[in-house]
Amino acid sequence: MASSFLCLSLLFISLSTADGFLEYSVGRCVFNSTELKDIEYIKSYYFNKVEDVRFSSSVGKFVGYTEPGLKYAENWNKDQAYLSQTNAQKETYCLHNIGVWNSNILTKSVQPYVKLHSMTPASSHHPAMLVCSVYDFFPSEIKVSWHRDGQEVTSDVTSTEEMADGDWYYQTHSHLEYTPRSGEKISCVVEHASLDKPLITDWDPSMPESERNKLAIGASGLILGLVLSLAGFIYYRRKARGRILVPSN
Repeated sequence: MASSFLCLSLLFISLSTADGFLEYSVGRCVFNSTELKDIEYIKSYYFNKVEDVRFSSSVGKFVGYTEPGLKYAENWNKDQAYLSQTNAQKETYCLHNIGVWNSNILTKSVQPYVKLHSMTPASSHHPAMLVCSVYDFFPSEIKVSWHRDGQEVTSDVTSTEEMADGDWYYQTHSHLEYTPRSGEKISCVVEHASLDKPLITDWDPSMPESERNKLAIGASGLILGLVLSLAGFIYYRRKARGRILVPSN
């Protein structure tokens, strides 16, 4: 994860009772490694969602963005004790917490799962397209490739970037446009830090996915119809047994 910028944030909120004004500060650590030189401590002060003033360890002082924020920055920068205390948060707060996160969370990995399906390309010189969708993996670095009869395919392949799901997990999708050949074997190969060996998913062209779905839906409907018919028949027989027949004159 050294190549990715990560942010560790701690939010303090205080609400003024007079007229409901909202004042709060946000302290965060931005880093791309666990080395102190690669860490930046930032603390921002907000009033009604507007950032008034900010401290950055990279700048080494407070910077104001609004008229009150300029006054705060001027006064706080004069207070050398407060300035040194705030600047020290880069080591006392950030370095400690980043070490904890790196050892307990950021070094962990989660295995992906793969879904392989076919679709018809909108416009292409190939009549078929396979899509290899890879879901719920962590960290984000991953390699998805296509193999055809044991050989890696590099042409007619397009892939998306690793997309964050917003819950620490990622997903990505790779598309292969191709012309089917009899007896061929096409596989989606996924390589990830969570895997001891590449995860290989073979495409089964015996029946298109749409046809398999139609067959499954049809079978489910047939079974449901038989169950309902049997229930109706049993109900009818029970009602018939309870009837009293009266001879007609």
